[in-house]
Amino acid sequence: MPLSRLAIADLKREVIGQGLVANISGTTLWRWLSADALRPWQQRSWIFPRDPQFALKAGRILDLYERVWDGQPLQPDDFVISLDEKTSIQARRRKQPTLPPAGGRAMRVEHEYFREGACTYFAAWDVHRAKIFGRCEPKNGIAPVDRLVAEVMAQEPYCSAHRVFWIMDNCSAHRGQKAVERLRSQWPNAYLVHTPIHASWLNQIEIYFSIVQRKVLTPNDFSSLAQLEARLLAFQRYYEQTASPFKWTFTRKDLLALLNTIDQKQLRLAA
Repeated sequence: MPLSRLAIADLKREVIGQGLVANISGTTLWRWLSADALRPWQQRSWIFPRDPQFALKAGRILDLYERVWDGQPLQPDDFVISLDEKTSIQARRRKQPTLPPAGGRAMRVEHEYFREGACTYFAAWDVHRAKIFGRCEPKNGIAPVDRLVAEVMAQEPYCSAHRVFWIMDNCSAHRGQKAVERLRSQWPNAYLVHTPIHASWLNQIEIYFSIVQRKVLTPNDFSSLAQLEARLLAFQRYYEQTASPFKWTFTRKDLLALLNTIDQKQLRLAA
């Protein structure tokens, strides 16, 4: 069948065409698939870990979430901050005004829009204190990252902290040992801890970005880029009023079990 995914109507057409049944209803097909927990219209992507130091790098981050570093508990004046950027956020001004929801009617958003520009949203999340810091910049780069780090490190309790651990991915703006050295040269108590390659899911700021996507950027209807930026920054203040640390349950023990499962799968594939 020239299809990448199957719908009920496609399955019905195929089983009748093959003569497996003379006729069948979509409801019956749905019931059979449900009984066998089959959903051929859904898909999930996955990737094997590519970083040769995946276990080491991921383990250090999971330890930090449990307030441990190099096998020792963090001190009260140690802090863990998760940072990343959400790039190319467009401000889309709809060609017709958005209609608010009414009785028996969902919100209506015009499909066509005018482009009012785009920005990059940089955000940092204090993992254990549930504090959010952020800023909007015209584009990504080393300088915007450093500006956000400077904004955080210039205030208490971070400027006088014993250590501030910064968790970041391998984006070009903060990749490699040069980024580690640059951070320490500007703020001696700052420690950059990289996630493994292709492991942004280990970075807690991604959870906040998913909240921003649902609550601030969907639907995307902004009269200007300035309105978009103002909304993002206002949401930080709104969110922090009731924020609490994320309930992170994936531990180093879970990581080792997962990696063992992956190793066994790779061995079966190679056999």
